[in-house]
Amino acid sequence: MRNQEVAGTFLQPHVKTKLIARALILSCALISLLSCVQRQGPSELKSQSREVVDEAGRKVTLPGKIERVVSLAPNLTEIVYAVGAGDRLVGNTTFCNYPPQAKNVAKVGDTLQPSIERILALRPQLVLVSTASQLEAFTTQLNEQQIAVYITDPRDLEGVFHSIVNVGDLLNQSEVAAELVKQLRARTETVERAVAGRPPVSVFFQLSGQPLYTAGKTSFVTNLIERAGGRSVTANVNESWPRLSDEAALASRPEAIIMLSGAMGATANAQVANALRSSPAVKNGRVYVIDGDLLTRPGPRLVDGLEQIARALHPEAFK
Repeated sequence: MRNQEVAGTFLQPHVKTKLIARALILSCALISLLSCVQRQGPSELKSQSREVVDEAGRKVTLPGKIERVVSLAPNLTEIVYAVGAGDRLVGNTTFCNYPPQAKNVAKVGDTLQPSIERILALRPQLVLVSTASQLEAFTTQLNEQQIAVYITDPRDLEGVFHSIVNVGDLLNQSEVAAELVKQLRARTETVERAVAGRPPVSVFFQLSGQPLYTAGKTSFVTNLIERAGGRSVTANVNESWPRLSDEAALASRPEAIIMLSGAMGATANAQVANALRSSPAVKNGRVYVIDGDLLTRPGPRLVDGLEQIARALHPEAFK
């Protein structure tokens, strides 16, 4: 019998003792590791916390992996689905109706007055909020429950792209979000090339006719109109959604008027405001009605709205 076979079959006593001792040490180490795992619990093993800065400049502490999300705005609900994380959405608002499956998600109230009790009952790890004004009423209660609140606040189309990337990063969907933004940018650039060099059309955006509300300087709609080859007649008003006097509207004399259909085009916005009925836009038949969801929700479909505005203002550029 060869030496190796002998050594493998008949071990000397002192060798056996050493092997047994090593086995005992390894067993103790394994038991200790398993005990530590049990004490930590599955949630601690899955992820470690991380700190990010939201779009309001707030530091927010998040778990490494987020599996339960509540959205408090329709645009954020759309973004969550668009980056491939819709299955993690456990709550949203009564206004969240797109994509269709968003209608089946538990409702926590409307955008401005969500129910804290309903949110807490859903045990989210993250609550997405569209503007800082939503935050003050309930942030303390959510923080006490160690629920992170992240604010997005896009002011233009570039800001919307930024929000999509941020939400993708929060939900570990960075690659999907980056690809989505790449496609949206390509469509945006196609529109901008088509209208480049054409005289801008002066536009009045009618958010509501009675009372008369429009888009001001810091509204993403104003940026959208500009990218589409237009010039908002209220671009210098220092608000996002200002209420305009009849005198100011009459003096604006827009060449085109954009109105909203759908839920945003309810009775208060069913027809052109009185102060605008003698405008060049009405006289020349340049009143355009566009789905309100495409122009009032700063999410992926805002590019759909951009394309529709551009085609309305410069139809010759898309023949």
